[in-house]
Order: sequence, then C-alpha cells, then structure tokens
Amino acid sequence: MKSVSKVDKPILWSSLIISAAFVVATLVTPSGVSKIFNTVFSFFTKNLGWVYMLTAAMFVVFCIGLAVSKYGNIKLSKDDEEPEYSRGSWFAMLFAAGMGVGLVFWGAAEPIMHFDTSPFADSKTPEAATIAMRTVLFHWGLHPWALYAVVALALAYFQFRKGLPGLISSTLYPLIGEKGIRGPIGKIIDAIAVIVTLFGVATSLGLGAQQLTTGMSFQFGIPNTTTVALVLIAIITGLFTISAVTGIDKGIKFLSNTNMVIAFLLMFFLLFIGPTRYILNVFTESIGSYLQNIVSLSFFVDTQGIVAKHTGYDWIGSWTVFYWAWWITWAPFVGSFIARISKGRTIREFMVGILIAPTLLSAMWFSIIGGSALYIELYGSGGIGAAVAKDVPSGIFVMFNHFPLGGLMAVLTMILLAIFFITSADSATFVIGMFTSGGELNPDNRLKIVWGVVEGALAAMLLIAGGLSAVQTVSFVFSFPFMVIMILMVVSLLKALGKSNHNQANYDLKASNEGKAANL
Repeated sequence: MKSVSKVDKPILWSSLIISAAFVVATLVTPSGVSKIFNTVFSFFTKNLGWVYMLTAAMFVVFCIGLAVSKYGNIKLSKDDEEPEYSRGSWFAMLFAAGMGVGLVFWGAAEPIMHFDTSPFADSKTPEAATIAMRTVLFHWGLHPWALYAVVALALAYFQFRKGLPGLISSTLYPLIGEKGIRGPIGKIIDAIAVIVTLFGVATSLGLGAQQLTTGMSFQFGIPNTTTVALVLIAIITGLFTISAVTGIDKGIKFLSNTNMVIAFLLMFFLLFIGPTRYILNVFTESIGSYLQNIVSLSFFVDTQGIVAKHTGYDWIGSWTVFYWAWWITWAPFVGSFIARISKGRTIREFMVGILIAPTLLSAMWFSIIGGSALYIELYGSGGIGAAVAKDVPSGIFVMFNHFPLGGLMAVLTMILLAIFFITSADSATFVIGMFTSGGELNPDNRLKIVWGVVEGALAAMLLIAGGLSAVQTVSFVFSFPFMVIMILMVVSLLKALGKSNHNQANYDLKASNEGKAANL
C-alpha cells in the first residue's frame, strides 16, 4: 500500500469534523435536526428558487454554446494524447456515476406523482399524463448534465491541458492565481467541495437503501423498516469501499459496464412485454414536447402562485428547484470523476457525450418504466398511484406486478439499484480521496476507506433525520455555496479559453510547477 504522505490535513480534518458534528447531532436529537431541516427548506424554496432556475438555464446555454464554438476542437489534454477509455466504457461510467440510483428510485414514481397531482392540467387525465412525461424529461434531461459538465469540463481543462492539480480550486486559477489556490481561499473552496460531495452522495445512498428495502419487502417479505435500511447501508458501504479500493479499471469500470447491460436488458424486456406501441409513442411525443417547452420551463418560477394553488403545495420548490439543488450537490464528485475519465477528448466530443447521449437514455428509461406505469393507471387496473402515495419507492415494484415475469424484473431492478448504489458511491469515494490528497489521481486506499465509512454514516443519519425531506433540505444547504463556485468556474474557464492562443507554453510550465508544489 502506498504511503499516505500526500494528505491535505486542513481539508481532511475540517471535512471530517463537520461530518462528525452532523452525525452526533442527528443521534442526539433527530427531531430537532428534522425541525431545522423544515425551516431551512422553506427559506430556500421561497426566497432563492429564482437563483437556481436562472443559474441552471445559464449553464445549459454555456455548454451548448461552447460545443458549437471555435473552442470545440480543443483537447482536454495535450494535443498528442488520446482518450484512456473507449466511448462505450466512458459513457457507461459517466452515466452510472451521474444518475444511477435516482433513475431507479423515480422511474415509475415521478411520472405517477405528476399524473396524480398535475401542475399544469386536471389530475389523472390523459393530458396530465402527457405533461407528466414532459416534466420528467425536463428534470432529467439537459439541465442536470449541464451542471455536471461545467465542473467536469473546468477540471479536465485545467488538470490535463494546463497541468494543475485535480482540485476544484484549480479551476479558478485565472481568477485567484497561484497564491489563491495554495492559500486559505483555495483550502476553503476544496473543503466546500468535499462536504458537498459527502452529503450529495449520502442523499442518494439514503434513497437507494429505502428502495432496496421496499423491493425486498415486496419480493421476500422482509420488513420494510428503517433498521433494515440501515443494515443495507452498512453492507453496501463495505461493498462500494472495496470497489473503490480496487481502482477505476478493475472496480468502477467493470460494475458500470455490467450495470448498463442489466439496464438495457430490463428496458427492452419491458418494452416488448409491456404496451410497446404506447411506450414508443410516449417516447416520441415526450421528446417533442420537452424540446418545444424547454425555454419556458427553464424560467418558470410560479410567480403568481397558480401551480401552488392548483397542486396545494409549493410544487416548483419541491420539484424543479429541489432537483437543480440536488444535481449541484452531485456536481463536485460527478464532475471530478467525469473529468478523470475524459482525458484526451475534445470539448465538442465531451459536450455531446455528456449532454445529448445521457438525455436520450434517460428519455428511453422514463418512457419505458414511467410510460408503462401511466398506461396501467389510464387503461389498466391502476393501483400504482395509491402505492406511491403511501410509499414512494414502491411504484416500480407495484408496476412490475402487472406484467408477466414481474418477480424476475423486480429482482433485476434490485440488482441494478445495488450496483448503481455501489458505482455512484465508489466514484465519490475515489474523488474525495483526490480532493483530500492534493489532487492525486490515484489516492491512497486508506483515504478511500475512511471516506467510504463517512459516506455510509451520513446516509444512515439522513434516514434517521427524516428520509426524503432531509435529503431535500441537505441539497439546498450545501448546494448554494457550490453554485456560486460553479458560476466563477464558468468565468474562469472563459477567461482561460480567451487566452488559449497566447503564451500557451509559459502558462503550461507555470501551471505544471504549481501542480508539483501543491502536492508537496
């Protein structure tokens, strides 16, 4: 095992102390933490929703504009370096790290929830079903991947083309310089990135544990309790820590490729035994509706309270704004991991791979899983909506019961969920190890083990503190400061690209020397 000489102690210990404080507070007074969560959630959704909406829309425009610009041919590496991974493995890893657990958790539940309580139509009608699918594609389409792309592109550019360490602070080099990166400002930025990553992953681990528990209850009669979910978190924490220790090529790459095979098998199986024509029509129609309405949806904040009055609650805050905050909490680790595996690709290839392909695959997933659920509600015996209202993760398992070999599909889904669980978490563990070791591309295994245990503990505490509501609140609390950093990343990257043809060699040499110094 390697020496643990490259450890950034200020970042390591500050992150550990904040994480430990949260764990202790939740254990001592879970109800008190839950009350604080509710207050904070209300503040963010009522007062800062417009900031999230404008920022996410700006990032989409930035990514598309950069892809079609003259900078699209710039490599995220030196000009003579080639990509480390094939396009298939590259896409499988970035998709598994970026969506994974959420797709399975919300696959049937979100379309049904928008159908049962429609924001823009009479609920439980064919029109509500159409709007539900459009809304789902909006939440899982270009916007989340643009949020990931901003972080990933900035990191890959400054790390592999400019020679800086693989740290969030490095992406602000043109704005804060060498002293800023190596001084207190850089440490604060990197510590924020670690905390955001820890809690962002913990939210999804909590959701995944809830759904695995629900699935086992449906299929095997195991009690659907918090205790069982906590045991699952402990088991899977051990598994993803082992996977992280084995490295990208042996662990993460193998599991990501395996999961993509399982996901496609499940989708195509349901496509052919389910309402095939309806699913294909939903896919086609939903993409068109999404593209037609993307601009208005991107800036809709329900100023007049029409949707809130129609649904009976703050729909925009609880759904769209929450999603943008959630994606931002995932952006540090997903962006860092995607940057790590994207060396050698051009900016244009990178943007097409990270924006278009995952959006289409998400549309396929929701059209098949969500479309089948909507078909059952509209034209079949129903029952999915009532199950989701009682227990959100149960939607996909109740839906499978309406089709032949439903038990087999449920078991495949649990395997898919568990592997997505592992791939997302071990990617995050790997990235946090990088952040706390000065940007080391292959961080020490002992660091990965420490952070794996911390991630599992935080996920367990979120379940104890309030489940989904805790997830939503944590997303807001930790996403806002990182959103500000992401805006600065865009400014920094544009400044660097604007000077990319001037004094290239000198900038590279200086950055390389700084990268070496930062790791001492």
